[in-house]
Amino acid sequence: MKLFGTDGIRGKANQHPITPEMAVKVGKGIASYLKKKKQKEKIKIVIGKDTRLSGYMLEGALTSGIVSRGADVLLVGPMPTPAIALLTRSLNADAGIVLSASHNPAEDNGIKFFGNDGFKLNEEEEQELEEEILKENNGFNKIGKAFRINDAQGRYIEFAKSSIKNTDLSGIKIALDCANGAAYHIAPKIFSELGAEVIPFGINPDGMNINHECGATNTELIQRKVLEFKADIGIALDGDADRAMFCDEKGNLIDGDQIIGVCALDLKERNRLENNLIVSTKMSNLGLEKKLKEHGIELIKTDVGDKYVIEEMRKRNSILGGEQSGHIIFSRYSTTGDGIISALNFLRILKNKKNKASELASVIPKFPQTLINVKVKEKKDLNEMHKVNKKINEVEIKLNGNGRTLVRYSGTENVARVMVEGANQKEIESYAQEIALEIKKEIGA
Repeated sequence: MKLFGTDGIRGKANQHPITPEMAVKVGKGIASYLKKKKQKEKIKIVIGKDTRLSGYMLEGALTSGIVSRGADVLLVGPMPTPAIALLTRSLNADAGIVLSASHNPAEDNGIKFFGNDGFKLNEEEEQELEEEILKENNGFNKIGKAFRINDAQGRYIEFAKSSIKNTDLSGIKIALDCANGAAYHIAPKIFSELGAEVIPFGINPDGMNINHECGATNTELIQRKVLEFKADIGIALDGDADRAMFCDEKGNLIDGDQIIGVCALDLKERNRLENNLIVSTKMSNLGLEKKLKEHGIELIKTDVGDKYVIEEMRKRNSILGGEQSGHIIFSRYSTTGDGIISALNFLRILKNKKNKASELASVIPKFPQTLINVKVKEKKDLNEMHKVNKKINEVEIKLNGNGRTLVRYSGTENVARVMVEGANQKEIESYAQEIALEIKKEIGA
């Protein structure tokens, strides 16, 4: 597709396709698409955003395009991505749109879409929508309205708190990094209202500091703050709060695999893990797989990307899934990854079991993994890069079944990711460097 990537439409703000001109076209396209698909005259679309400066520019342009096609817009301002999924359903809207580039730098932005059921559009729907966006169609003469939804924040706060009913978090000290992003004004309230002592960081967005040296992809800050303030746990959200990473009271990182594992074992113990399976990706650690197998829990692996995890969860009626990167989906509560709900459910276990965070996380063993990002000038078919494949085969022979390799392209950046997993940290680092070098030789930027 010309516009859509792995997670909506993304790019540098004010550069194609993330321009106000294109946002107007996107607005016209989504309104026209929904009117034709639903065969109804009055269409309502929720628009939310994170804290990027370019969000104001895109929000206005998008709104203009939508109302020019006779549809109405419900504006909710800066809100977590999962909150938009929820509000799309609770406000009985026909679609939801999020202006965010998630964990990417402030210079980037994106346009993500949810259907009226709160799920992201599938590839077929994206294809149909893209065709409508790129049409030159000026056959409408009605004009819609734009409304500001003043109670949107309160709706999401109460929804999130309800995911751990009757759980009091008093006695837990939380260091909380909101990444100067969409949850800066919401997350501290949620944890505080449930009784926790909250020490918040990343709550002063200026339009350009989202994800900058903070958040779920830059966890050094929260790891330091946990030790500095002697917190029981650190929670780091990303820019749009659809993912979270934690650290224990010692400052050690707790990644998505460990979060999934702890929550899966808790659900199993309480006889609430439907079908005895969870869904993760090919990046998930072998330690997670082995631990789940010990407890009779099946781990289904998908391609990397939360949309693939969610698709598989829906097929298999799974209530828990996610990624090592911190996208965790609790399908009883949310239709997409939700960093706040992930944190609340982990905190519930922490409180009820009276464990330290380090003790909970240690239950899920981790095989050493190393990941190298290689900037590339093009995303050439990996199967056509014979020297790269030869090196990968050599490494897998050396691993001899006690590890694995995974090479893939990022869905949002011109980057090849090289992951090697095995028993010996130094060996796998060396193997990953060898593979990365072959990629650099052939397509390095």
